Amino acid sequence: MNEPVTSETYAAQLRRLAELTERVRVQRAEAHTWHAQQCAAADRAVAEAEEDLRYAEQEVVAARELVERVDAEAAHLWQQLRLRLGSGARRLGDPPGPARDASGDPLLLLHGARGLLDRARQPGELPASANPLLVLCGIVGAVAMFAVGAGARAAGARYGGDLAVGLPVLALVVTLLGPLLGLALARQLADRRHAVLAPRPVTIVLVAGLVTTALLLVLGR
Repeated sequence: MNEPVTSETYAAQLRRLAELTERVRVQRAEAHTWHAQQCAAADRAVAEAEEDLRYAEQEVVAARELVERVDAEAAHLWQQLRLRLGSGARRLGDPPGPARDASGDPLLLLHGARGLLDRARQPGELPASANPLLVLCGIVGAVAMFAVGAGARAAGARYGGDLAVGLPVLALVVTLLGPLLGLALARQLADRRHAVLAPRPVTIVLVAGLVTTALLLVLGR
């Protein structure tokens, strides 16, 4: 015959089984809750990562557009600088690359550089050191037109007739245009020096041309 159970009764075993079952249920519920929380956290992390990725892609596109814009503007300004320097631009070479320690908005820096070039392109007045050249322009213009007028008078005297009457008048008109030719020469001088003909240079050229023309007319009589 089997011996009766003395340590635990049948009812106690059932209670223990029920307790274990409840514990398993609670732990299973906790496991499901933890799993759901982890899945939700993972979903949020994936969504945030996707949002960060989209934002990063937008920043990359914007940065690429900014780089292209800055490169184009820098190349344009570099070309303007080469044109401003003329023959001296050979020493510049290719446009420099970006500096590693550069900081600040590149568009603002380019705007400042553009302003400097615009101010540099504004022509100024010829300096006082150019006065001898201005006088020379007036003298050369007067002498050149006087020579043309003298040739016209000589041709009139040579061929006679109506030319003997008309050419001396034309020669006088041409001779009086000498100061204007001097102004044209002075304009070329100013253009080479990226300057303008202000009233002072114009007066110097006209006075030199008129004085030279008057002297030549007096000496040519």
